[in-house]
Amino acid sequence: MEINQEKLLDHIQKAKKGNQISFNYLLDTYWSSVYSFQLKRTQNENDAEDIAIQTFSKAFDKIHTFDEQYQFKTWLIAISKNVHIDLLRKRKSSNSIATTKQQEEEVYKVIDDTPSPEDEIITEQNLAKLLKDIKQLKPKYQEIINLRYFQELSYKEISEQLNEPMNNVKVKLLRAKKLLAEIIKK
Repeated sequence: MEINQEKLLDHIQKAKKGNQISFNYLLDTYWSSVYSFQLKRTQNENDAEDIAIQTFSKAFDKIHTFDEQYQFKTWLIAISKNVHIDLLRKRKSSNSIATTKQQEEEVYKVIDDTPSPEDEIITEQNLAKLLKDIKQLKPKYQEIINLRYFQELSYKEISEQLNEPMNNVKVKLLRAKKLLAEIIKK
């Protein structure tokens, strides 16, 4: 995909000033590059996705330090490498129990088909369809959409509840909305 450098630089400048639309543009433009890079390194979709989210979180937090003389993609990949290295160091030093890929896949097969009180109350057809579409998302994306749009929590409250940095919450929410939009278009 050919990226218009002038448009890219314009979005980077706007993102440095806090423009959310420009953050969305940068996330949409470079998500697949960062995710694919990490998928090759980790060979694990969940790890690759988590690292990509953390990469964009750190990049957006430090975007004011980006030097336009360099390629934005190269800068993101460098951040991504460092996030991955930090993750490996953290795993080495922790005493957590390792799970197999099969065990991780089993967790995703557990389906909670009991309707929530909201599901029982809401009978409108469009909202029922939306809930059905949301349930096609991975559990972590379902959770963040639920917290933001159904429980109407602020980014700060979500950050505290999930025990994650606020930028991670913002990036996860952007990613969840993009994936949900793709499901709805189908």
